[in-house]
Amino acid sequence: MSVKKFRVAVVGAGAVGVEMIRVLNRRGFPLEELRVLARTDRPLTVEGKTYAVRETTPDAFDGVHIALFAGTEGEKGAAVTFGKEAIARGAVVIDNGADYRMDPNVPLVVPEVNADALRGHKGLVANPNCTTAVLLMGLAPLHRAFGVKRAVVSTYQAVSGAGGKAIDSLKDQARRVIAGEPITDLGGFPNQIAFNVLANNWKIEDEGYSNEEWKVIKETHKMLDPRIHLSVTTVRVPTAVGHGESVWIETEKPISAASAREVLVKAAGVRVVDEQSPLDGVGCPMPLLVAGREDTLVGRIRRDLFSDHALSFWVVGDNLWKGAALNAVQIAETLIERDWLKF
Repeated sequence: MSVKKFRVAVVGAGAVGVEMIRVLNRRGFPLEELRVLARTDRPLTVEGKTYAVRETTPDAFDGVHIALFAGTEGEKGAAVTFGKEAIARGAVVIDNGADYRMDPNVPLVVPEVNADALRGHKGLVANPNCTTAVLLMGLAPLHRAFGVKRAVVSTYQAVSGAGGKAIDSLKDQARRVIAGEPITDLGGFPNQIAFNVLANNWKIEDEGYSNEEWKVIKETHKMLDPRIHLSVTTVRVPTAVGHGESVWIETEKPISAASAREVLVKAAGVRVVDEQSPLDGVGCPMPLLVAGREDTLVGRIRRDLFSDHALSFWVVGDNLWKGAALNAVQIAETLIERDWLKF
């Protein structure tokens, strides 16, 4: 492509939109212009730089090469309203919302997992759910090496997955509990989240599974392999940033902790954190280690005591970065590197 720098629009000025701006700047994305769009005009300051946020209108996408839509889980995102307008004006839309993920004509992509799915896109690419993205960073390399037949996943999801206001709600609830005050505002959670965990944080749908659990199952099948049998329990925990996931897998080929570790050490975007390779003096992945970190951390790799075809591991990733903003920017970078931006 003849264009060496790109005009990029970030649509959304909430938690994910802010992280998209931060990721673009930190990775040195080749920006000719960065437009920040939202519902209303206002200033937005990110890491000391103030951006003039413009109202999202069809004309705001004129001349834009890449439009990153921050998306809103559980609601119809801005891409439903403005995505086609942006594409019609020549932009590639990368949508973090849930609206197009399961559309068979829209690639659903984690670059380290299935970058080739970007080939032949029609101007729209979907980002997976944050929980799925973190899971696949650990699961995909093991599937390629050993053939995953079954996976049982239990999640420990940070409140920021519900938006920036959820962090404020957690802080307020925690302060009230410590002070012995009643909690008067649940902040959108079904029950108290401070000093508590919620397995009922999402709408329960078919077969008693929540919509979040169905997202992980369906998105994993679309991006990795529809033959994998998945059982998922999603749980909201009182942490700000960083989704943790406990994963048990059954594989076609024999698997050991050592052989799995060897595969994961070499996997792009993954860092193994254990007693052999601690991070900041800590030998186990945890949310405090991943906030603002590009790598997804994997540890607690251990064999199943009753089968040489099964293994457990623990994976933690920044849900606002690899689960959203970083992954979207990496998709854009991949499209540029492979000269697939045109459609």
